[in-house]
Amino acid sequence: MPSTTTTSIKLRDILLLLILLNAPTATALLVSYGICQAGCAAVVMACYSAAGFAWGVTIANPPAVVLACNSAFGTCQAACAVVALAPVP
Repeated sequence: MPSTTTTSIKLRDILLLLILLNAPTATALLVSYGICQAGCAAVVMACYSAAGFAWGVTIANPPAVVLACNSAFGTCQAACAVVALAPVP
């Protein structure tokens, strides 16, 4: 009969191997999510600039174009979240 020390080391090694094998996938998801968010930020900044406004400045009564930029930004961020949370085959 094997000792518990040998068995626990084998189990630990298997768990460590599983974690290491999944690490590239997890890292790739986080990197792609970050790239997606950066793309959303770049697009909303371009949208604000094209409309003649600065992104991040509070406006009391924002015009429709600013609201459209905000809406597009929210849609883009939601799409990034869906991609990041999607199951990886």
